Amino acid sequence: MRSGPVWPLQTSSPTPTEAATATATDVATDIGGLLPFEIPMWAANIGRSLVVIALAIVVSRVLVRLLGRRVAQRFRRPSLTRTALRGIRVSVYVFALLTVLNIYGLRLSEIGLSVAIFSAVVGVVLAPIVGSIVSGVFLLADQPYEIGDMVELADRGQRGFVEDITLRHTKMFTLDNTFLVIPNGEMRQRDVVNYSAEDSRTRLSLDIIVTYESDIPAARKLIEDAAREVDNVIGGGPNIRVGAARYPAAPTVYINEFADHGVLLTLRYWVTEPYKLLTARSRVQTNVWRRLEEADVEIAYPHSHLYFDETSGEMNVSLTGGNGVENLDPTDPLDRDGPLSDS
Repeated sequence: MRSGPVWPLQTSSPTPTEAATATATDVATDIGGLLPFEIPMWAANIGRSLVVIALAIVVSRVLVRLLGRRVAQRFRRPSLTRTALRGIRVSVYVFALLTVLNIYGLRLSEIGLSVAIFSAVVGVVLAPIVGSIVSGVFLLADQPYEIGDMVELADRGQRGFVEDITLRHTKMFTLDNTFLVIPNGEMRQRDVVNYSAEDSRTRLSLDIIVTYESDIPAARKLIEDAAREVDNVIGGGPNIRVGAARYPAAPTVYINEFADHGVLLTLRYWVTEPYKLLTARSRVQTNVWRRLEEADVEIAYPHSHLYFDETSGEMNVSLTGGNGVENLDPTDPLDRDGPLSDS
């Protein structure tokens, strides 16, 4: 009897997960054949899982090392670079997790329904986390601050440096060497002052009141020279542009106001390092005090002078009879304290 041609059976190509599982199974089977005893199934599954986890750790490190420089050159922002490298690690670990689940006989289609039900149950619990992640995406896109910037939380008055930016939170070291971890949802709702976003130079001001008897032009010159002596104070150069305005780079003293106790002078100067603002302010004030004292320019302080003469006030007193008792006027406030003796 003549038979027809025999066609090969068509089989679908295995997925990467199934291929990895099959490879791990073959390795475990070969190792088990070399042992003098039979390995239980649960022990073999644990061994395969450990192999997959070890491979995932090694592969993630190798990928980060190989792609780290290219990612940094592509984004040119530390926060985006770290986020991209974290995404590579997470992708490798997720693939390893799916492989481990496949080793134990759990398919992706089988766990899809369970994940959907679980997500619906704990949706309320995960809502703040999801909100922080969404806020983190907006923070990375808007670029209000970057890793290494000096920022200030306006509502708390705390200054510090941004240590790290993730999709969930922002890490910040304060100038008091304390560590803050703030969710990105809260960071987007706060007023954050950035001292080093575009330009690290910061302008400070100092108000000084000198007496009216002082030499005002000489006092202004002395104050400007005192500020220039500080190291991180900009002594001169081209005007500094802030938006559409331009300001003198050198320290400048203005006559602000003719105050009650003297002439109010305002010193404005620029500092190159934003994290040394208090140090620069203290050194400038020390130099100003020393120079004005050496030049005998008196710094005014609040004081009052009281003058009394014959027209300062009157007291109505009338004497009747010989008993020496005064008739006081009850309408006069000075007479309400009691009778006065004329002796």
